[in-house]
Amino acid sequence: MSENPSTMTLVIIRHGESEWNKKNLFTGWADVDLSETGRQEAAEGGRALAEAGFDFDLCYTSYLKRAIHTLQIVLDNMDRNWLPVIKSWRLNERHYGALQGLNKAETAAKYGEDQVKIWRRSFDVRPPALEPGDDRDAHSWPAYRNVEPENVPMHECLKDNIARTWPYFEEEILPQMRAGKRVLIAAHGNSLRSLVKQFEGLSDEEIIGVNIPTGVPLVYTFDQDMNVLDKHYVGDPAVIEAKINKVANQGKAK
Repeated sequence: MSENPSTMTLVIIRHGESEWNKKNLFTGWADVDLSETGRQEAAEGGRALAEAGFDFDLCYTSYLKRAIHTLQIVLDNMDRNWLPVIKSWRLNERHYGALQGLNKAETAAKYGEDQVKIWRRSFDVRPPALEPGDDRDAHSWPAYRNVEPENVPMHECLKDNIARTWPYFEEEILPQMRAGKRVLIAAHGNSLRSLVKQFEGLSDEEIIGVNIPTGVPLVYTFDQDMNVLDKHYVGDPAVIEAKINKVANQGKAK
């Protein structure tokens, strides 16, 4: 990875397949682990970064183990286990509310593919909210004991996701990049789409069609004003295309 003081390089990676991805369930803030396939995807991502000559100074991830373990596996395959890792709930996946734990195809069959696409992909429509006291309510979970209760959601749309993810990036991550740090972020489909929307200046409509494949490093090069100079995935283009299509088809009834 060439060093150029006038540019900033950021690598983002979506966690590998989780146990609930494999079962085609809405996951959100549910803290499910990687599947064996997901671990393999993370390892492949780490090896691809190492082979391409990437190195990092600082890493960020969410509070959810599927992202944390993806990052650990990537660093293991880069022989960079010693790198500092900062975890923030603000990089968590979008909260899917009362859909969490439901099968996407069954939900599409019940409510219609169009409604599920709206819940999954629309910019500002939230899925049904959890009821207080629901077992899926994160307010009582130990991981969020130091988060202000009003900041712990009961459901979120992508607009809500951006409202917590983007300020965190601007306040915590971007200053590190401007200081010359090479940063790796391991997070989730929607928290990363939140960043991509801002990076690329995409409209509310354009972001709906953006699908980020699991376990594939995505490299951005910016100038000092955060204009995108280059964007590319690291890995086999045919495999990446297949993964993108797989993500796009998750909300269909069949």
